[in-house]
Amino acid sequence: MTYSPEKPRQAPPSDELRARIPGWGADLDPKDRPAFPREVDASALTGAHWLVPEQQPGGENRERSIEHGRLTPAFGTAQPLKGVSGAIRRLAYDRYSEGRAAHWLLLMAGDRVDTVASVGRSFLTLHPDNPVTETGVLSEVKRHGLSSRLGQRRADVWHQPLDVVIVAGPWVLGAWAAYKVARGVL
Repeated sequence: MTYSPEKPRQAPPSDELRARIPGWGADLDPKDRPAFPREVDASALTGAHWLVPEQQPGGENRERSIEHGRLTPAFGTAQPLKGVSGAIRRLAYDRYSEGRAAHWLLLMAGDRVDTVASVGRSFLTLHPDNPVTETGVLSEVKRHGLSSRLGQRRADVWHQPLDVVIVAGPWVLGAWAAYKVARGVL
């Protein structure tokens, strides 16, 4: 079911709710509401002359959550979906609700695929990525990285050993795979 501005089915009458739920409607009378003197009708203050803002053009083939009946009035266009990672992200939006873990896991998988593709593209250029300088590993040694963390009761000290695995692991694995392929070819 998609979200919409229309009012859903009618609620049961107040008398029925009051009989069924103890204490229901205790704050219906404005005199019984603690914030009543400060409450203001916000709809009069916005000055909005529309129920839904005007639709931004260019929304064809944009990703949209299945919970919503239409694309949001304003959306970003800076990073359109492309390649395999775009297909994975589109699958997440087309098939799964935002309340499902599969939706978010597919979006994360699309990010990982995009990261691997961008690293691969960097090797095709004259200036490939340099993981040693671009990840800040050298600043850990030059700028007292370890000594600034020890003895400070910082939470990030516990995951610091994992940072090396996360950053260097894919590069080591890639170098090992390249070595195996080269050895097999030769």
